[in-house]
Amino acid sequence: MTPFEIARETLKRLAQQRIMPTPDNYRALYHEIAGTTAQEPFPEKSLKKLLSGLPRTAPEQLRFARQIEKAIGENDWEAVRTALTELLAKSAEEPPDWSGLIRELILRLEMRQAELTPARKREALEHVLSATSSPELLYGRLQGLMKSWSQASALEIATADSAVEAESAGAPAPTLAGSATSSTLGKATIELLELLAQLIETTIALIIGENTELSSEAQKLVAAARSAHSNDDVAKLVATLKRFAYRLHFVAEDQNEVRAALLHLLHLIIDNIGELVIDDRWLHGQIATVLDLVSQPLDLRRLDEVERRMKEVIFKQSALKKSLIDAQEQLKAMLATFVDRLADFSSSTGSYHDKLEHYAEKISQASDITELTQVLDAVMSETRAVQLDAQRTHDELQSMRQRVAAAEQEVQRLQQELARASELVRHDPLTGALNRKGMDEAIETEASRAKRHGSPLCLALLDIDNFKKLNDSLGHAAGDAALVHLAKVVGETIRPSDTLARYGGEEFVILLPNTPLEDAVTAMQRVQRELTRHFFLHDNQKVLITFSCGVAELGPDESPEAALQRADAAMYLAKRAGKNRVMAA
Repeated sequence: MTPFEIARETLKRLAQQRIMPTPDNYRALYHEIAGTTAQEPFPEKSLKKLLSGLPRTAPEQLRFARQIEKAIGENDWEAVRTALTELLAKSAEEPPDWSGLIRELILRLEMRQAELTPARKREALEHVLSATSSPELLYGRLQGLMKSWSQASALEIATADSAVEAESAGAPAPTLAGSATSSTLGKATIELLELLAQLIETTIALIIGENTELSSEAQKLVAAARSAHSNDDVAKLVATLKRFAYRLHFVAEDQNEVRAALLHLLHLIIDNIGELVIDDRWLHGQIATVLDLVSQPLDLRRLDEVERRMKEVIFKQSALKKSLIDAQEQLKAMLATFVDRLADFSSSTGSYHDKLEHYAEKISQASDITELTQVLDAVMSETRAVQLDAQRTHDELQSMRQRVAAAEQEVQRLQQELARASELVRHDPLTGALNRKGMDEAIETEASRAKRHGSPLCLALLDIDNFKKLNDSLGHAAGDAALVHLAKVVGETIRPSDTLARYGGEEFVILLPNTPLEDAVTAMQRVQRELTRHFFLHDNQKVLITFSCGVAELGPDESPEAALQRADAAMYLAKRAGKNRVMAA
């Protein structure tokens, strides 16, 4: 039955069975006749109305609201459930035990320790209190502070026990700075002190930054390390170094906190830009790239690559901006010309109407055909003048319109180039396949679509066989060319709805939507046969490239990461089974 026939039969049965024609009753009866499963409609409007009333003052509230907003936009009940679960779990967390922490802190402050005087403890406590604003972070740093005090106390107890044992055995007692058997220093100790001095001068100086007090202490430590000639000098250096390390620990914590706060602020700024430019799709690629960059450990090579691509996008943006300004100026000029010509035309037509009235009077007063002929000649002359004026205005406006149309075409061309340049930030520059960022976005989209429609989704992970041997024998340039060749053959073999992404190194991931596991394995075997038929040419020599592959079908409640891990395990089984194979997970 066609949908129209099913609808007609549904209405007929509603009337026959005297059922109220509510949307729920109609939907249930419609699916019963069609033999399909009824699905509850996603209440997008109601959820958006509820979302608009949620508070967004704190960063955590803003993050939660955007997470819900994204889930609503994709009509994904699972993502809504995940966001609500995270919110409820966060609200159920036990609050920090501030009373117990303060009680233990007071006890630790009053406790006598040889290496940590009460004045030094108070100094460290004041530093933590003044440098920390977040209550959660303050709680953790206070716990860390007391832990460092406990470790110092344990070290003193261990040293005291060693001293008692040494005295009972008739040996000299060790000190916190270490025991000494001679007054002169060995070669190894001197080299160690020089290495310590270089470490403070080069590396620790970068951590200290503009802290003049610690910089002065560091210079004194360097001088003391290089001027130490006896065990007594080393013992004094160790005591000074302990105090310096204790203060340096707080400086490092402060810098780490500042870095985390700056990254959080950058996230908020990027999110705000994304909210302000909803319609500018070409900017979304740049935003996604920066977000991906700041959410991972910073890497100089990655920064250089992103900088190069962003410069290209910025160049195209400047060209687009200039073209837009030119188009706007031409449009303004056309409007100004149109208004001027319209005013002139109105003036000329007004004068023309006045003259026509004058000529009409002359016609009524004419006594012979000669006078009528003169009047008609004058009327025709005025009419031709008005006609020429109108034609000139029309030609000028038509010319201006063509120039504006040409400017609009140029703007559209630049916008398309800009969109392509922005899209490149999601692709691997070598093979043209999606990079990890683009792959994550594609997996998220396909997984959401598969869950909504109840359709199968398979993930294939392939790894080139003997790629290291190929690199070592033919060179890295040949290895890169082999990767490009593989991506080209795979891209030409898979369906347009499938997605190819470079997972890393010589590994690639292929997403196969609407494909059961058995069909996905067959599809990857077809790719292997195509790769065998299309040889890779290097210096006019044919080189056979093969790959081992694992395929996994995404489970109903399985995350894409778990499915990829299963595909990875199946791929390694294919490697151990002899390579150039496809294994189902």
